[in-house]
Amino acid sequence: MASRGARSRSGGRPTLEEVAVRAGVGRGTVSRVINGSPRVSDATRAAVEAAVAELGYVPNTAARALAANRTDAIALVVPEPETRFFAEPYFSDMLRGVGAALSDTRMQLLLIFAGSARERQRLADYLAAHRVDGVLLVSVHAHDPLPDMLAQLEIPAVISGPRSAAETLTSVDSDNYGGARQAVEHLIGRGRHRIAHITGRLDVYGAQRRTDGYRDALRDAGHPEDDLLIESGDFSEEGGRRAMAALLERRPDLDAVLAASDVTAAGARHALREAGRRIPDDVALVGYDDSAIARHMDPPLTSVRQPIEEMGRRMIDLLLAEVADRRPPASRELDRRQVVLATELVARASS
Repeated sequence: MASRGARSRSGGRPTLEEVAVRAGVGRGTVSRVINGSPRVSDATRAAVEAAVAELGYVPNTAARALAANRTDAIALVVPEPETRFFAEPYFSDMLRGVGAALSDTRMQLLLIFAGSARERQRLADYLAAHRVDGVLLVSVHAHDPLPDMLAQLEIPAVISGPRSAAETLTSVDSDNYGGARQAVEHLIGRGRHRIAHITGRLDVYGAQRRTDGYRDALRDAGHPEDDLLIESGDFSEEGGRRAMAALLERRPDLDAVLAASDVTAAGARHALREAGRRIPDDVALVGYDDSAIARHMDPPLTSVRQPIEEMGRRMIDLLLAEVADRRPPASRELDRRQVVLATELVARASS
């Protein structure tokens, strides 16, 4: 028996053909075992794996990818400025989930920012050269051209949240509507009557759904609609500060606030304190995401937990399934999936 790491007869690295001879099978069978095909018996798989170990065979991944018209690379595309990516925990949690899901694969992950027209054009040129097998698209706005561009290029793609109720691409999201409803119901249960809402960017479908959940929860509890209690935000801390100041000027009698993110809630807290309002004595405050910010805020922030890391893992699972699907894109249309994961309210001292 040859020792582990044996050289080939030619003196170079062992070849696929030599593994086949050692295992007593054909070259195609060895290829199927190495590529994880289920169409191989357990005995044959064991023989091939033993031959691979004995010879020290290392698959030529570059050649295999070229033959299969694959790059073994996935792009995580963020159509936002880099400053927002590094400021908001949502993105780091998403990246952590994606990285964990790819850790047991051969896929490389590329992080690409496409927040400006110039960056989007550079991305289009890059993707048109088929340098990645698929794309994860995070933080998509309603009129973002990137999803349609990916469809035109016939590149498998999964997005983190649909652009609308009529989304055609596969997406993974959390229950934004249900999470916001639960937050408002919690505040009503705490005896709050004038509950304000600082929205996220309303060209993001998830932010729209949170606002819908806020409105419906109030209506179902018999509270009259009051648009003076709604102020647009942009998920940022400074946006939360500005929105909170505007709400206090319009409705100084408000007694609770649902912010569209924990970062926004942090900005709202600053404005409340500058106005001399105590949290939660005068104004209860609820955020969204249940990030580290929520746990470390003073007082600790009640927040809606969305499973961001799990969303990243599910996005990878769905994308790899699309990458492996050899059918023409038109044949895969009916398989598009809209996955929605449950949220959970985490009550803390701020409410």
